[in-house]
Amino acid sequence: MISVNDFKTGLTILVDGNLFRVIEFQHVKPGKGAAFVRSKLRNLRNGNVAEKTFRAGEKVEKAQIDTRKMQYLYASGDSYAFMDMESYEQIELTKEQLEYELQFLLENMEVFIMMYEGEILGIDLPNTVELEVAETEPGIKGDTATGGSKPATMETGLVVNVPFFVNQGDKLIINTSDGSYVSRA
Repeated sequence: MISVNDFKTGLTILVDGNLFRVIEFQHVKPGKGAAFVRSKLRNLRNGNVAEKTFRAGEKVEKAQIDTRKMQYLYASGDSYAFMDMESYEQIELTKEQLEYELQFLLENMEVFIMMYEGEILGIDLPNTVELEVAETEPGIKGDTATGGSKPATMETGLVVNVPFFVNQGDKLIINTSDGSYVSRA
């Protein structure tokens, strides 16, 4: 058991039989009344985000999530094959399990598969990925680095707002938590 006062971003907890990962949390001490912790939690089984408030000092169960390093191999219909880097064992995940992550996934990319008591929950992406711009309007001479942005479609189909100087074929660093442009690679 862990106190809600010890919440950290990325912590995995078990609440009412559901697995949640802490996305955000805020300790609130109102002038009148008891302190509490306001949190934003992502359900690891279905991906839904819920806001939940806990009384200060309340205890929740910490969930032990096992991770295995695997390599994404290929897509076959609505299933996606991953191979364990040590045992060469292969597993397949469905499109529903990877709905958000597919925007960042490239063949041969190494990711961590999250498991809870043998149940595969999904994948844990690196914080940033390097993707190539598949399509965007060409940059025009005189556009500044801070002067605005334009949409660019990446090789995975993800659409990202990028600065005007980015051109088709450029490799970019993309933040996987919110799908935003970080920098050129």
